[in-house]
Amino acid sequence: MTAELGVLVPLAVLIPLVAAGVTLVVGRRARAQRIVALIALVAVVLVGATLLMGVDAGGSVVVEVGSWQAPFGIVLVVDRLSALMVLISAIVLLAVLVFSIGQGLADGDDETPVSIYYPTYLILTTGVMIAFVAGDLFNLYVGFEVLLVSSYVLITLGGTESRIRAGVTYVVVSLVSSVLFLTAIAMVYGALGTVNLAQIAIRIADIPIDTQIVLHVMLLVAFGIKAAVFPLSFWLPDSYPSAPAPVTAAFAGLLTKIGVYAIIRVETVIFPGEELNPALMVLALLTMVVGALGAVAQADIKRILSFTLVSHIGYMILGVALGTAEGTAAAVYYIAHHIVVQTTLFLAAGLIEREAGSTSISRIGGLLASAPLVALLFFIPALNLGGIPPFSGFIGKLALFQATAAQGDALAYILLGGGALVSLLTLYALVRVWNLAFWRGADEVERGSSRLLKHVNEAPLDTSTISGARTTPFLMTASTAGMVIVSVALTVFAGPLYGVAERAGENLDGPGRYVLSIFPSGTEPNSTDVIEEVLDR
Repeated sequence: MTAELGVLVPLAVLIPLVAAGVTLVVGRRARAQRIVALIALVAVVLVGATLLMGVDAGGSVVVEVGSWQAPFGIVLVVDRLSALMVLISAIVLLAVLVFSIGQGLADGDDETPVSIYYPTYLILTTGVMIAFVAGDLFNLYVGFEVLLVSSYVLITLGGTESRIRAGVTYVVVSLVSSVLFLTAIAMVYGALGTVNLAQIAIRIADIPIDTQIVLHVMLLVAFGIKAAVFPLSFWLPDSYPSAPAPVTAAFAGLLTKIGVYAIIRVETVIFPGEELNPALMVLALLTMVVGALGAVAQADIKRILSFTLVSHIGYMILGVALGTAEGTAAAVYYIAHHIVVQTTLFLAAGLIEREAGSTSISRIGGLLASAPLVALLFFIPALNLGGIPPFSGFIGKLALFQATAAQGDALAYILLGGGALVSLLTLYALVRVWNLAFWRGADEVERGSSRLLKHVNEAPLDTSTISGARTTPFLMTASTAGMVIVSVALTVFAGPLYGVAERAGENLDGPGRYVLSIFPSGTEPNSTDVIEEVLDR
C-alpha cells in the first residue's frame, strides 16, 4: 500500500505541471485549455483523497526522488497534515477554476485572458503542491517561488492601474520574504550542513542556543510575512481585493495558509521547544485583534473579508504557539475550515459584484429581494466564519479555546478573551454587510448612508467603483454553491475530520515520528548517531 501511495505523491505535482505545458501548447484554443485544466484538477482531487485515506490508515509516505537515499536526494513526505492540505487545496482550486470558467465564458477575456490565465493557474497549483510535500527547506522554497511567480501574473491580470499598484506592493513584500527565507536556508546549511527537515531536527541540538534562536527567528519572520502575521500583514488588505474575483478567492483561501503550514513544520519538527511560544501567542493575539478592528472599519466587502482573513490567521498561530498536540490538532482543523469558508465568501463577493455592480456596502442594497440565492450563498459561510453553532467555525474555535484553557496561565486567559472578542467583531462586520447589502432596500441607498457606515473607510483603490450589474452565469453560482456545500460538510462530518486532525496533532507532537518516517532505522545514513535524543524531545 505504501509503495502504491508513493507513486501518487509525485503525481500531485506533475499532473498540474504537465497540464500547464499542454495549455500553453493549445494556447489559442480556450475550450481545450478549459478541458485540460478541469481534468488536471479533478485528477489532483482524486490523488489528494487517495493519499489522505491511505496515509491516515497506514502512516506517512516518503518518496526518495530518483532513488537517491535521504538526505542526499530530494525527499517528498506526505503525512496526515500534508495529505489533508493537498486534498482541501485541490478542492478549492477546482471550485475556483469552475467559477473563473463561468466568468470567462460570460465576459470574454477582459478580466482573465485565458491564454495566460490557465497555464499560470496550473503553475500556481504546482507550487502549492510542492510546498505541501517538500521534505526539505530548499524545495519548500522552490514551492513558494513557483506559486509566488505565478501569483505575480494572476494578481495583475487585466493591467488596470489598481491591479498594477497592488501587484507592485505584493511583489516587493514577497521578494523581501523570499530573500529572508533564502538567507535563512543558507544560514541553516552553514550551521548544520543540511537542509533536510529530519536531519536538521537531529543536528539542531548540537549548535549553540543563540544560533538556534537566530535561525528560528529568521524562519518565523520569512514565513510570518507569507502568512500575514501582525505586524507583517500590512500588505494583504490592499493586494488581494484588486485582483479578479476568482484570483482573489484562490489567494485568500490558500496562500497565507501555506505560510502557516510552514510555521507548523518549523515549530513541530525543527524547533519543538517552548522558547518562543509566549512571543508567538502575543503575535497571535495582536493578529486577531488588529485584523478584526480593521474589518469593522471598512465599507468594501472585499476589504472586510481581507481583514477578517488576517484576524483568523491569529487563531491558527495560537494553536501552533500552544506547543501541544491538542493545540496543533485544533489549528489543523481550523486551517481546513478557513481555507474552505474564506474562499467561499470571496466567491460570494464576486457574485455580489456582478449582481450589484459594486462591493461597497455604501452603494448597494436590496440584494435579498433581487438575488435571494446569492444572499443564501453569502449568509451560510458568513455565519460559519463568525463561529455560530453548530458550524465548523464554532467547532474549530471551541477546540482552540479548550486547548488554550488547558494552559491555565494568565496569558492563556487573555488569549481566550481576545479570541472571543474577535469572534464577536467578525460577526458584527459580517452582519453589517448583510444588513446593508441584503436586508436594506435598494431605495434606501439613494436616501443617504446608514448609521452603520459612520467611521468606516471606502477602499482606497477602485475595486468598489460601480461597473453596472451583469448577468451571473450558472457556473459561477454553481461553483459557489458547491463550496457552500463543502463548508457545510465540514460540520456534518466534523467527527471524522477532527479525528484526522487529532491524529495529525499527535504525529506533530515533537519531531520524533517525522524523523523516523525519513530515517526508519533510527540513525542517519553513514552515521552511528542514534536518534533517541530527538525522539525524547
